Amino acid sequence: MHPMLNTAIKAARRAATIINRASFDVDRVQVSEKQYNDFVTEVDRAAEAAIIEVLTSAYPDHAILAEESGASKNLHDDNENVWIIDPLDGTTNFIHGFPQYCVSIALQQKGVITQAVIYDPSRNEMFTASKGGGAFLNDKRIRVTKCDKIADALIGTGFSGRDMAGLDEYMEMYKIMTQKCQGLRRPGAAALDLAYVAMGRLDGFFEKGLAPWDIAAGSLVVTEAGGIVGTFSGESDYLYKGDVLAGTPKVFGQMVNTFQAFAK
Repeated sequence: MHPMLNTAIKAARRAATIINRASFDVDRVQVSEKQYNDFVTEVDRAAEAAIIEVLTSAYPDHAILAEESGASKNLHDDNENVWIIDPLDGTTNFIHGFPQYCVSIALQQKGVITQAVIYDPSRNEMFTASKGGGAFLNDKRIRVTKCDKIADALIGTGFSGRDMAGLDEYMEMYKIMTQKCQGLRRPGAAALDLAYVAMGRLDGFFEKGLAPWDIAAGSLVVTEAGGIVGTFSGESDYLYKGDVLAGTPKVFGQMVNTFQAFAK
């Protein structure tokens, strides 16, 4: 295992200890609203601080891009190593006791995601990937499904409750995909949705308006599992655009064709 991946796993487990402890008494967790329907808890902040402490202790020169604390002071366009962190993807699920949330950590090196960890603490499922080294769930190799027809596919999706301006467009996409695929699911944690594509629980996924920390780790896990990730037009510059399709190779292509009118 790559030493940087091993460090990320250590950081994810440290964060998960904080999350699991809080999950036993969610009603006591302090919650604040960053903006409409966009919540942050003391658990998000504590988990993120724990992750950053582990990573920066091992690699003090590396930069950080994290959901709650933002960019570290040493983050510049020419950074060789940047850790992209979501300490608790699925915060709304977490504060309601709905067990669909995760820790997401990725390493971007010279603009390329090279290491990825997605950890689901409620199920003790650790998804990992190193560029060129394959994708794994709890150390067992995983692959996307062999699904080659969107009509046979189970598709995951998501919609940000804070972006009401995009609701009509999303509902149109939802309607179109519901008519084309075998089933559509909206669990509420994009990083886990991508991990589920990688290990075959889903055959595809689409969502608009995501942040880099929602996408970074999951994108590498999917591609290392034999899937494809791209924008709604099929391009590879999805990380900072935030509009993402993922799936088995053939399902991905069919999704691109289906959503051509929604590509930007």
